[in-house]
Amino acid sequence: MNLVQPLGTPFLDFVHDLALRDIPGDVLDTARTCLLDLLGTAAAGSAQPSARLIRDHAAEHFAAGAAPARLLFDGRPVSPAGAALAGGMTIDAVDAHDGHKLTKGHVGCSVLPAALALCEARGVADGGDFLAALVLGYEVGTRAGMALHATAAEYHTSGAWGAVACAAVGARVLGLDRAATREAVGIAEYHGPRSQMMRVVETPTMLKDGSGWGAMAGVSAAFLAASGFTGAPAVTVEGDDVAAVWADLGHRWRLREQYFKPYPVCRWAHAPIDAVLALRAAHGLAAAEIARVEVATFEAAVRLGTRRPRCSDAAQYSLPFAVAAAAARGQVGPAEIDETALDDPEILRLADSMVVETDPELERAFPGRRLARVALVLADGRRLDSAPADPRGDPENPLAPEELRDKYARFAEPRLGKLRAARLEATVARLGADAGLAELLDLVGPAPVLAQN
Repeated sequence: MNLVQPLGTPFLDFVHDLALRDIPGDVLDTARTCLLDLLGTAAAGSAQPSARLIRDHAAEHFAAGAAPARLLFDGRPVSPAGAALAGGMTIDAVDAHDGHKLTKGHVGCSVLPAALALCEARGVADGGDFLAALVLGYEVGTRAGMALHATAAEYHTSGAWGAVACAAVGARVLGLDRAATREAVGIAEYHGPRSQMMRVVETPTMLKDGSGWGAMAGVSAAFLAASGFTGAPAVTVEGDDVAAVWADLGHRWRLREQYFKPYPVCRWAHAPIDAVLALRAAHGLAAAEIARVEVATFEAAVRLGTRRPRCSDAAQYSLPFAVAAAAARGQVGPAEIDETALDDPEILRLADSMVVETDPELERAFPGRRLARVALVLADGRRLDSAPADPRGDPENPLAPEELRDKYARFAEPRLGKLRAARLEATVARLGADAGLAELLDLVGPAPVLAQN
């Protein structure tokens, strides 16, 4: 592998010169949809034990300094790196955020808290500037993820390449010159958390997808580069073997390819959930009528194998539990990953008896398609088989706008109250038009109010 020296001018121009007027209208609309979806997920995630722990950690160990940022949905001032760390892990605490098939992960989970923290610390007031920085992060992060998967043998968490995106956003917000930008991206790639994703898939814990650590590494990299710290060239950006990944930067908008999740569980479990819900609805089934569920899917999804999760984090990474919840309750929402659902006898009965197998044909289609087939074996002996299911929410199979609005309300309102959730939704819709960043920050900075209003 050879390096293309120096970091290409098109990349640097995109990072520093991208303006709101350069971004197609539909891409801006998608960016606002991503922003609202992430904030709804963050509001729900803020109640999770992992999110409370990481916010307290940031408040204690990441001193605010002269240019602080507020912890997302908490309000305490900390350093920008601490706010990015805690914000990423708060979003990741409920696995309902957007993603991209070819990254096998999530850009916005790192980029949003990093951009919020950097912009608040630097006093950025223009909502359009913030929105352009968010688009920049998605475009850089998606390509960095694709490049890492193409060149590294092991499957790394989203934070590994999210760090590169956050450094690029930091270089823009901090106004670094071209040379310092190259150092920032190199520092971030080197220190980004190349944590092994399948370890946490097979043994789910609070670690999740590394997004918070990637956001922290990227923000820190930008500040380090601003002070003169140097980094190795970022091979996922400058390598000649990934040049094709970056060749369309600024021309092909990867934001158009983001998917949105209807369910707060690992994306790999969504196809069998969709298939079960469709069969259940088509045949008017009750849980007691289903004796067993059989799932055929790709290998990585099979490894989401926890049968009896003992915490919400494990429930979110359990295909048997999530699919059983769909069969038992006819839905998979926040209530189905709450710890109060972990002892539901019908969910556990169906999870324990579930057959989950790798299908060679479906394995060959991954990751471009994440397919599953499902059979419901009924108590009366009948067998109901689904066709191969693609998960809903992909650009080819999108969720309706009203579904996304309903999801936001279901996730945000229990934590923010109806009034604040509605104001936040309206502010996001106006961002870059007549809403400034301060208005958004004042809605996402303070701690949630648990009572409905």
